[in-house]
Amino acid sequence: MLIDLRSDTVTQPTPAMREAMFSAELGDDVLGDDPTVNALEAKAAALFGMEAALFCASGTMTNQLAIRTHCRPGDDVICDYLSHVYQYEGGGISVNALASVSLPKGERGKLRPDLIREYIYNPTDPHKPLSRLVVIENTVNKGGGCYYTVPEIAAIRQVCDEHGLILHLDGARLFNALVETGEPTEAYGQLFHSISICLSKGLGCPVGSLLLGSADFIRQARRFRKLMGGGWRQAGFLAAAGIYALDHHVDRLKIDHARARKIGQILEQVPEVESILPIDTNIVIFQLPETILATDYVSKLETMGIRGVAFGKHQVRFVTHLDLTDEHVDQLATLLIS
Repeated sequence: MLIDLRSDTVTQPTPAMREAMFSAELGDDVLGDDPTVNALEAKAAALFGMEAALFCASGTMTNQLAIRTHCRPGDDVICDYLSHVYQYEGGGISVNALASVSLPKGERGKLRPDLIREYIYNPTDPHKPLSRLVVIENTVNKGGGCYYTVPEIAAIRQVCDEHGLILHLDGARLFNALVETGEPTEAYGQLFHSISICLSKGLGCPVGSLLLGSADFIRQARRFRKLMGGGWRQAGFLAAAGIYALDHHVDRLKIDHARARKIGQILEQVPEVESILPIDTNIVIFQLPETILATDYVSKLETMGIRGVAFGKHQVRFVTHLDLTDEHVDQLATLLIS
């Protein structure tokens, strides 16, 4: 039995999702007439109380489109040092938006209002770039799946409003946060100028992310998507999976979180594990002693039929997901602590 804990992106579409995909009504999305893509975009925008949405191939694309659309060359983006837009998007901020980046170090990748204030440049100083955009990530991947609450975000939005800054959300695992807090999606639509949500992580779709914002913002982002080669034709096959996921796969994320916590309890009994970050959602990050390299430990796990990811020199990440079962978790316990 292979236990694949590398990411929540490894899932396969469920039989019901496949049925929805292959029965989807199709058109040409570049020409704007794929009805299933249009339905997905309208559904997602309405869910968050925003005007419009844009269906894209990946969360990296939606984040980079947001940054490119919001910023002008020479602007500055404020995001945590651990954030995905800085760590895992190929230097896209500098390549796509020609913007610089300021990198506060928050607690587990979460920014605070006072920390953001410290990194806002004086707009009258010609030696400095213009602070334009704040990006926060919810949940924080490298922070072990920790999340912001609406009051925390509202305090950040207040700072942005005071300084004329734009606020974007990298919400790749936003629904993981929402099932924990019980907060309404509409509250996010009121707090952010733009939101990226991923369908191919915890929601179990094969491909796709959505960018949400005002109608004018999405019109501009659509133009940049075309410039990046991101237009696609009969994408309704993939959009149908997104509609199915939003209807059927959100509440079940709680199951992934429960399994992640059980895995944390198992790891507490493993001698090589020195510490574990608090487990808030579906991500488990654990620390090894300095005598064990994460790459070596991941290779050892592979020989046991367990797949994880080296997440630092001495850190390993496990992620629970739709295709992980209780039987997998029980087998993990047998292999690691028997």
